[in-house]
Amino acid sequence: MSTLPSATAKAPVGVSAHAHEPAETAHASLAFHPAPGATATFIGDLRELFKFKVTAMVLITTWAGFYLGSLDSGISSIQRGLLNTLIGVGLASAGSSALNEALERKSDAKMIRTANRPIASGRFSLAQGAILGLIAVVLSGVWLLNTTNPLTAGLTLLTVFSYVAIYTPLKRVTTLATFLGAFPGAAGPLLGWTASRGQIEWPGIALFAILFVWQFPHFMAIAWLYRHDYGRAGIKMLPVVQPDGLSTVIEALFYAVLMIPVSLAPWYLHMAGIPYAIYATVLGLVYLGYTIRFARILRARSETESRMFARDLLKVSVIYLPLLLTGLMLAATVRHP
Repeated sequence: MSTLPSATAKAPVGVSAHAHEPAETAHASLAFHPAPGATATFIGDLRELFKFKVTAMVLITTWAGFYLGSLDSGISSIQRGLLNTLIGVGLASAGSSALNEALERKSDAKMIRTANRPIASGRFSLAQGAILGLIAVVLSGVWLLNTTNPLTAGLTLLTVFSYVAIYTPLKRVTTLATFLGAFPGAAGPLLGWTASRGQIEWPGIALFAILFVWQFPHFMAIAWLYRHDYGRAGIKMLPVVQPDGLSTVIEALFYAVLMIPVSLAPWYLHMAGIPYAIYATVLGLVYLGYTIRFARILRARSETESRMFARDLLKVSVIYLPLLLTGLMLAATVRHP
């Protein structure tokens, strides 16, 4: 791997730690001492290959689903089953991220924000990235099947398949890929719920719906920020296909409005009481307010101003989701069907 030093690398001129050693001893010493920073670079590349931040968000939402499912069963979520679920889902997320980067290596290389990814930049080969991804996915399926239940294992592998085999290639074909990609993107809390409860139930579907709807204003902000990058790579995002921004704004607004009633679904289902309903409504109105502000991209006076509106919505979307889930977890009660 390119991050490892060559065994034939020369010592710096005038500085030789091996000046008094036999040649073969110095050669062996060099072979087992990576260049300064090589290990850190390799670890950083693994974090990027497995999309550490994305995987961390998936695990947070999975934990929320497991916690709420355990509460519904009247048992503590602090148990071996939680760790087993997080390990399995984490492996699946990491593996699908690596496979995604393997498939998108050429388009990644054309975009400023992704050109330095390990496969796109050549620090990892295609084979290395694909093999690591496949190993992680297979381990995920085996682990979840043996430590949780067949339903959770099957849903997890279906999520990986839809993300890697459907969403990823369709990004270069149609803007519909964003809608289809929201399905695997929303799977985390449902997987946590099924791992805890062993079945698909309305509360788990409600959690799935919250994640599904939340993604669209979030995605539209990202798509607008990086529309020129996406255009260079040939990825069919709405701002690329319809560069005036109107369709982008309409889609973001539609789902931001829809987010309010969808976020109240746990209240409808008696998962939480009035305090959660008030809290979720206030958060939803803030999210909607920033999405309305995002609509100013249609008459922004400069690219800098336009990017500011998109970046602000992106920041609020990232803050909104954990705040909503945390509020739900704190306010949740045991249902009485």
